[in-house]
Amino acid sequence: MRAALLTDHTLEALAVAEVPVPAPGAGEVLVRVETVGVNQLDRNVIAGIGPGAVAKLPRVLGIDPAGTIVAVGPGMSEARLGRPVVVKPNIPCGECRSCAAGREADCPAQTVLGVHRNGGAAEFVTVPERNAIDRGEIPAALATAAVHTVPIVLNAFEAIGVGAGDRLLVTGAGGMLGQIALQLGVASGADTVGASRSAAPAPDGARVLRAGSPAELRERLAAEAPFDAVVDVGGHGPTFAAGIAALAWGGRAVTCAASVDPVLELDQRSFYLRRLRLLGVASADFAQVRRALKLVAEGRVVPPVAARFPLERIADAYRAPRTAPGKVIIDVS
Repeated sequence: MRAALLTDHTLEALAVAEVPVPAPGAGEVLVRVETVGVNQLDRNVIAGIGPGAVAKLPRVLGIDPAGTIVAVGPGMSEARLGRPVVVKPNIPCGECRSCAAGREADCPAQTVLGVHRNGGAAEFVTVPERNAIDRGEIPAALATAAVHTVPIVLNAFEAIGVGAGDRLLVTGAGGMLGQIALQLGVASGADTVGASRSAAPAPDGARVLRAGSPAELRERLAAEAPFDAVVDVGGHGPTFAAGIAALAWGGRAVTCAASVDPVLELDQRSFYLRRLRLLGVASADFAQVRRALKLVAEGRVVPPVAARFPLERIADAYRAPRTAPGKVIIDVS
């Protein structure tokens, strides 16, 4: 089969090669892949940094494949053969306290497809049966764009209870997660405002403030404050701090990113006197993935797709400049 194989920590070492078709083991299914996405975590694997540094090379990339189940492991039911699925990238251990409570996102021993094991930038991939989520009528490309992004944002929203009547601020609104957060804010019935350091579109029912610096953003937010909740999806600490400063008494803040500037500086006295709350989330529970896909199936959240490349040009997909927010899709078959 064809697979995007990384043999060294450089983009020049990423190439499409012929490798054996994997065989599903106990508890696993074999998925014939249609699409997979370009992700920051893939870039970390290529560079050998951050969470990608644990990947053992050679490694097939691709954390979020969508396709069809074509085989099952020994002793497993064949009831799901032929079902269209999309893969939840994070694989929980299934044995810890968090997993037992249905909080798989908080599993401390979880592994990731395309990092700890070969991923879905290939014609076939094996995954734990539970991680192959039915996608129904959702097209493969849209499912790939949704499965790792929408559930993370939904997790952030649910962690701080964003809902109807809230005044919501989304920091980092210009990126892929930001666009999803704006849509989800509107779908939740919140009065939704985004903040971005660059120009960013706003879905119907939301507004986006553009500010080139944290100082400018603080000034603009002062005229908009107070907010009940701030969701940061941009990973820029000073921008998130400006959002926290604009929170109301008892306001809630959550972040699910730290990829740009991870240093977050807060006025501790103001933070505790105003009874603010701050949480961090990553990944998502299985139930949140299913709820997120339901939102996509209903058209309430539509993850943007910025560009598409064939598998043979996957290296070009990583080199291409980002001209618009949205997922870059690799068409495998």
